Amino acid sequence: MPRAVIAEDEALLRDDLVQQLRGAWPDLEIVAACEDGGSALEAIAEHKPDIAFLDIRMPGLTGLEVAQAGAEASPATQVVFVTAYDQYALEAFDRGAIDYLLKPLEPARLAATVKRAQSRLASGYADPGGLARILDELRAKLPATTRAPPLSWLTATVGRETRLILLEDVVYFQADNKYTVVITKDGEAVVRTPIRELLDALDASVFRQVHRSTIVNIRMVASIVRDDSGRGTMRLKGRNETLPVSLTYMPLFKSL
Repeated sequence: MPRAVIAEDEALLRDDLVQQLRGAWPDLEIVAACEDGGSALEAIAEHKPDIAFLDIRMPGLTGLEVAQAGAEASPATQVVFVTAYDQYALEAFDRGAIDYLLKPLEPARLAATVKRAQSRLASGYADPGGLARILDELRAKLPATTRAPPLSWLTATVGRETRLILLEDVVYFQADNKYTVVITKDGEAVVRTPIRELLDALDASVFRQVHRSTIVNIRMVASIVRDDSGRGTMRLKGRNETLPVSLTYMPLFKSL
């Protein structure tokens, strides 16, 4: 039985895709339906699915980043992007290494995508180099996101005091149940926002997820050392502690 991971941050669209896939591909087992890119990447690494349906725009990691890192975690996983950007992407998609679904979903297009995916799985088709080339092309063609500007500061609790913290002073964020601990150059504080919600509000060029529970300010990173298992250990500038980088997220830090 083929297995799939679905990643779509809008709940209604995610549920609609799940329901339509169950009708168009009854034998497909959906092992995870994720609401953000980090969860999708972890699900791909854990389940090694035959196919992944990835929304291009998601909180935290984008669908393009998930596809890039997922290709190392699970090289045989086929990729289908779910996108509204048809005028920018159709040429790249039609190269054949990956497929696409347009929002809103249309049953005829989904049926064609399922048929193509089934054919690829039956033949054992895989083209990692083609996927890499197409991802580069899509990054160049897709329009910039229109989301709100990233946070520049936040308020956090230190004992009975509420403190204003500039994002440039943050070293990393650490999940703590429903709250998030903010580690700065001068100490630590607590914010009431869960770490997943923070991901979508932070500047993705500066703050990157390195573990399910950790977001790091890249400007504060001194180095990353990979061990024999493929996991990493991150050293921070001017600090004694180190942070683990899970195997799932290591492909995102090759340039460091």
